[in-house]
Amino acid sequence: MKIQRSAIFALTAALAFLAMPGTGAASTSSSALATVKRAVMAFNAGDMKAWVATCGSSTHIIDDFPPFEWQGASACATWWNALMAFMKNNDISNSTVALGPVWQNVVVGNRAYVVVSATLHSNAHGKPSKEIGSILTVALRNTANGWVMAAWSWSQHP
Repeated sequence: MKIQRSAIFALTAALAFLAMPGTGAASTSSSALATVKRAVMAFNAGDMKAWVATCGSSTHIIDDFPPFEWQGASACATWWNALMAFMKNNDISNSTVALGPVWQNVVVGNRAYVVVSATLHSNAHGKPSKEIGSILTVALRNTANGWVMAAWSWSQHP
C-alpha cells in the first residue's frame, strides 16, 4: 500500500509539473498577442504595408463585408483593398479598432490562438458610429521571422 501511495504521489507531482507553463510559454503567448496588437495598430494608422507584414505567406480571412472570405498569398492586401472600396461605397471613414479584454491566448508549439473583444469606431455618413462587442479571432504561426497571422475572423456582435 505504501508503494502505491508513493507511486500515485510521484505521478501526480509529475503531471502537475508538466501541466505548468514553462517560462517560455508566457513570453511566447505575449509575443503572439503582440502580433495581433501590431496588426491593429497598423490598421488604425492606415498603414497597409505594416498590416500585410503581420500576415503569413498564406492567410485565410473571414469578415462581415462582401465577399466575406479571402485566402492565399495576397489575402491581407486583397482584404485591405476590398475594405477600402467597401468603406468608400458606403460612406464610412476613419475606422479604428480598440481591443478589449483577451478571452483566449493559447500557444501550443509554433501555433497560437487568440480571441479578443473589440470595438470598431468609424464615421458613417459623416456621423460617429461604434460597433461594440465584436470579436477578433486569430490563428497565428511562429516562423523564422516571428509570429504571423495564419487566419483571422471578425464577428460583429448585434
